[in-house]
Amino acid sequence: MVKLCVGADDVGDLEAWQKRLMKRHPAPVHHTRMVPKQMGQLLDGGSIYWVIKGVIQVRQAFTDIREIEDRGGRRACELVFDPELIAVDPTPKRPFQGWRYLKPAEAPADLQADKAAQDIPPDLHAKLKEAMVW
Repeated sequence: MVKLCVGADDVGDLEAWQKRLMKRHPAPVHHTRMVPKQMGQLLDGGSIYWVIKGVIQVRQAFTDIREIEDRGGRRACELVFDPELIAVDPTPKRPFQGWRYLKPAEAPADLQADKAAQDIPPDLHAKLKEAMVW
């Protein structure tokens, strides 16, 4: 699943937001109105890929997806994540609303801790990647 991380300027903002959430919850959560139709696949090793400033930068594994009622009594959803943020190969992503499913073959690869690309700011890395012509 791909989701815009609205209001975050960098991965540090996402991390700080989730740490604040974990003062009230045992794990990071995100509330949304729609319940994913592909819930089974998401819970079977799936992740949410966060788009920050137009670039997919990190992912988090799903630990649970709960159907809940919002304050108005309407059906809603609580997405629960593993707290670990895993850096991925920065990949440009155009703006969109809500969330989108991401085919496994299209998911950005995880960055290894020793990979030199981590030294390049994600937005620059994404622009370089976009400019590459094979």
